[in-house]
Amino acid sequence: MTDGRQTTGGGPAADATVTTVRVPAGWPATEEQALAVQDELRGRVVLDEPGPPPGTGRVTGVDVAYDDGRDVVVAAAVVLDAATLDVVAASTAVGRVPFPYVPGLLAFRELPAVLAALEALPCAPGLVVCDGYGLAHPRRFGLASHLGVLTGLPTIGVAKNPFTFTHEEPDAPRGSAAPLCAGEEEVGRALRTRAGTKPVFVSVGHRMTLDAACAHTLHLAPRFRLPETTRHADALCRRALKETTAPRQGF
Repeated sequence: MTDGRQTTGGGPAADATVTTVRVPAGWPATEEQALAVQDELRGRVVLDEPGPPPGTGRVTGVDVAYDDGRDVVVAAAVVLDAATLDVVAASTAVGRVPFPYVPGLLAFRELPAVLAALEALPCAPGLVVCDGYGLAHPRRFGLASHLGVLTGLPTIGVAKNPFTFTHEEPDAPRGSAAPLCAGEEEVGRALRTRAGTKPVFVSVGHRMTLDAACAHTLHLAPRFRLPETTRHADALCRRALKETTAPRQGF
């Protein structure tokens, strides 16, 4: 892996900047250290701000891909114009996996790369949409919440499955929703973004209400089940991982 930046070719964000990840000093190395960080930061999550109105400003999708066999992680950040959903900027970050796999602590594997990708963007990201969880997390501090607290940005989590939580099936029409619950506590919502498809699972990350998070998710998913932010970021990080781990790259 070399230092510096370069551009990728083709795909939804052909001019994406690539940067190499350096894990922050003092990054947790053990499960006990990571749990302590979660305990320290969880109380900083802000839940009483509405966030930006849907369809205004910029909105950024972030996603991560791994090659565990080569100990490589790639994160992508793709910025969309929130009104048109056109891509306006993109970046990726490549690094070594900085933390072992522990359920509930995946943010510690992903955040250094995600933070590096966001920092490499040429513009402010606005609202950040994570492919994962915020409050819908066993310790109420998933990737979206952790990222929001560290950056101060408004964040939401939009996940493909309900993790360990329960929900009733939403009604069939687009926009129907049902509470995602941990016992009696609502930690998110199962949201139908397309009639006749499985719901997505929306939770607050930081500086956002759940109603606003669902409204943003619907706006960002006009044609497909997943938000356009997630679709673009997923495609970019997968392509970047393939390019990074090709034999010519030396991994």
